[in-house]
Amino acid sequence: MATRGIFKEVKLPEQKCYENGLVFPMVLSPNTNNTSDLNVFEEAIKAEKPWLESHLKERGVILFRGFKLESPSDFNDVVEAFGFPELVYLGGRAPRTNVVGRVFTANESPPDETIPFHHEMSYMLNYPSKVFFFCDEEPESGGETPILLSPILYDKMKEKHPKFVAKLEQHGVTYGGVVGNEDNLSHGNGNSWKSIYMTNDKKVAEERAKKQGSRLEWMENGVKEITGPLPAIKVLHEESQKKSWFNNLTNSYLSRKKGIFFESTLGNGEGAPDDVMEDCLRIMEQECVVIPWKKGDVMLINNLMVMHARKPLIKPPRRVLAALCK
Repeated sequence: MATRGIFKEVKLPEQKCYENGLVFPMVLSPNTNNTSDLNVFEEAIKAEKPWLESHLKERGVILFRGFKLESPSDFNDVVEAFGFPELVYLGGRAPRTNVVGRVFTANESPPDETIPFHHEMSYMLNYPSKVFFFCDEEPESGGETPILLSPILYDKMKEKHPKFVAKLEQHGVTYGGVVGNEDNLSHGNGNSWKSIYMTNDKKVAEERAKKQGSRLEWMENGVKEITGPLPAIKVLHEESQKKSWFNNLTNSYLSRKKGIFFESTLGNGEGAPDDVMEDCLRIMEQECVVIPWKKGDVMLINNLMVMHARKPLIKPPRRVLAALCK
């Protein structure tokens, strides 16, 4: 198990170990008693940043546990210590509120609802490369944030549906959705076009949408967004040609079943067959890792490599905050 500076790798029963020896996710705890001082943690991050980044690239997720962060401000200081540029949430569909500095609420949809697996903002040209989560209030029960290695999903989908995956790689995905004039907090994609593009001016919204690879078609009750085609599969490492399942197809499939119009098609206009999407959802559930939150946990996710989701909250409270990085 890896040890560096004040960081000591530990094992949790929920982790997965793959044939190549990869343990997912990486979990780091302090190997010193001097953890009550947040500055010690921050300085260790700065000193060991290349080592931490190398493991993030290899493992996909690092969960920092036991470092005694007490507040959103503490979390903001930790995010700042990493020095990653901030990604402004322009174009994002999920309702969020700024808490402090670079820290926002995570998706504000009803906490008893599931949020399906997704790469953050994969339906846009500009998406974060890294996502931080922080557990400010530990759930009594439920409310976990499952994580999933997309290269594993890609390999299994290619094995089960090689022709469909070949089409995905050739044509990419086009995303389309109807967005309302007012925010709707009843579901996870509830931002209005005004919130998505941070303006009440339709012309400004059109300009900002264009920079995100989208075009807008105005309707009486809102606007239809059309984006793409965008790549549906990402090559993570040129040398190994390791690939990641980087698309929002299953999320759109589930939204459509709920009567929420967020349609995804292949770039050639073909739809994704229902049986393929159901198989994809089954693989996601089989391969994901679900670690219950503990107060003060910080989870750093490689957004190109790992999907995340949210399980329904069974017993409150729960407060998980987020920060997005370029």
